[in-house]
Amino acid sequence: MPPPCLRCTATRTLNLETARHLGIASGALIGGAVGAYRAFSSDGNTDPASRFPLAKLPMAVMGASTGGLAGSLAVQRCFSQWMPPGEGTPWLCLSCGYAFRQPTPSVASPS
Repeated sequence: MPPPCLRCTATRTLNLETARHLGIASGALIGGAVGAYRAFSSDGNTDPASRFPLAKLPMAVMGASTGGLAGSLAVQRCFSQWMPPGEGTPWLCLSCGYAFRQPTPSVASPS
């Protein structure tokens, strides 16, 4: 169960760590798809050998990996600006927009 907001005590909060992981995965997927599409749709060479669909496969793989890396890095940069400073699990209140961290309980119990 998500913790209530520290500012307005609303219970509508979003775990920013989960949102960051989903954003990075979707950014990599979309960036990879765009990179592969651009490699397949480019008509730079009019050589008959390059018109064969499998001749563009290495370009598509390189475009997909480059686009995926660029997409994931772009999302990572955005989330690094939104994350609140400190230790613990980051949360975002959907009611007031306040970002805060809830300290994680320690695994070892005090003696």
